[in-house]
Amino acid sequence: MRILHTMIRVGDLQRSIYFYTELMGMKLLRTSDRPEQKYSLAFVGYGDETSESVLELTYNHGVDHYDLGAGFGHIAIAVDNAAAACERIRAAGGTITREAGPVKGGTSVIAFVQDPDGYKIELIERS
Repeated sequence: MRILHTMIRVGDLQRSIYFYTELMGMKLLRTSDRPEQKYSLAFVGYGDETSESVLELTYNHGVDHYDLGAGFGHIAIAVDNAAAACERIRAAGGTITREAGPVKGGTSVIAFVQDPDGYKIELIERS
């Protein structure tokens, strides 16, 4: 068994595709429009869906905002250098919510960024 994808609802599909592809370095893998059902999908990720977990971005037509709720935490992504990733994301217009540094009580270097819909993304430095 393996995780196939994680679905998040987004308020503007093109804005979210831009964020995840241009700022986070993912690839747009496929899209699907369902006008009769009033939703559109985009799948983004770092590798092919046959071997990698991906994100499913779901846009429900006419809905531009969601309450994120208290249950969702964050998406975690491995990076080579958390500080450099923050600088690249910031330079492209992204929002950094925690600068790169050691996790409290540990030595792992992490940072947090926020996507256009408010979802938190943890960057975990891996050497």
